Amino acid sequence: MDLLNTLVDKGLRRELPTRGEALAVLATSDDDLLDVVAAAGKVRRQWFGRRVKLNYLVNLKSGLCPEDCSYCSQRLGSKAEILKYTWLKPDEASQAAAAGVAGGAKRVCLVASGRGPTDRDVDRVARTIAAVKEQNEGVEVCACLGLLSDGQAERLRGAGADAYNHNLNTSEATYADITRTHTYADRVDTVRKAHAAGLSACSGLIAGMGESDEDLVDVVFSLRELDPDSVPVNFLIPFDGTPLAKEWNLTPQRCLRILAMVRFVCPDVEVRIAGGREVHLRSMQPLALHLANSIFLGDYLTSEGQAGKADLDMIADAGFEVEGTEQATLPRHRADAAGCGSHAARTGGGCGSHEESGGCGPCGSAGSEPAVASGPPVETAPAEARTDLVSVRRRGAGTDLAPNA
Repeated sequence: MDLLNTLVDKGLRRELPTRGEALAVLATSDDDLLDVVAAAGKVRRQWFGRRVKLNYLVNLKSGLCPEDCSYCSQRLGSKAEILKYTWLKPDEASQAAAAGVAGGAKRVCLVASGRGPTDRDVDRVARTIAAVKEQNEGVEVCACLGLLSDGQAERLRGAGADAYNHNLNTSEATYADITRTHTYADRVDTVRKAHAAGLSACSGLIAGMGESDEDLVDVVFSLRELDPDSVPVNFLIPFDGTPLAKEWNLTPQRCLRILAMVRFVCPDVEVRIAGGREVHLRSMQPLALHLANSIFLGDYLTSEGQAGKADLDMIADAGFEVEGTEQATLPRHRADAAGCGSHAARTGGGCGSHEESGGCGPCGSAGSEPAVASGPPVETAPAEARTDLVSVRRRGAGTDLAPNA
């Protein structure tokens, strides 16, 4: 297929596909799915080999969030029967993190629901970061605390945080349909603040909220412009008690096409399969490892994932290896570039502006729009509502039960 050959060549050169090419990936038929996975897999192996980075979530406080994000079980007015608890103490969070590190995770993600941290919250998280790093030598710590105020990213960096996560989630055009208590621009601003402070920026999306192919391409192209080091791809978990509880729009094949598109647009970035992979990819999870080079181990914030040992067995059975703490996740050119400061914040733009501004080196640029072969519309069967696979987390942080790792 000419399209896939073109995308592989561009991915190996770190060149941005056109919007038409990205849309064409999402429009490929199920008959071509293995070809799509194989093509994107070549790009993944070029930059990340057969390594899989493991990440582990610690939900520092759960529920009672004042924001109204429609996809979230912790949202204002949520009737989802999730765990609700206030801030974990630093030693409690460190013990929870240790379980994930023992299971092979090299990054611990400390997450707290809410609009954004107060200065007191930042102090609390700083103590937690210190406790996690003291107990777990070599572990990376990513904080995810909501919208950041001026100076807070620098304080987190000074406390030892390595990264900051704040997802764009969906396209700018549809953002107000999902969330009304803050804006898309607020989210972009926080990612830029993290980048400018020298934190490794982590920002991704949620698929399956009823968005169009154009929306998916828009948000991934926006992420490419922001130039995060890691892009988590979440698949909506339709929790009972949330406004999107009836949104079952994803098939395993659709998920794989989305991951392939993200890999082609962000060829040398850590692409992480995040929440919802067990619900929507199901038995096709091993194929997704040919597209993404990073996953979460064990459970998520408010839902349970498959057993940690099953994750490790899946990686080994698929012919991949767990990335060690001594191994660099990012390709050399990205790691070197990260040492000279924030890309997007410094240049005022994304990858295409590096070279013009005297930055660390180009990440590729968009070429002219080629003709993309068109065919009949893809007929996609309605997704099955697998409510049996949505399991509320009842173990780990905030409980007396052992975590899943």
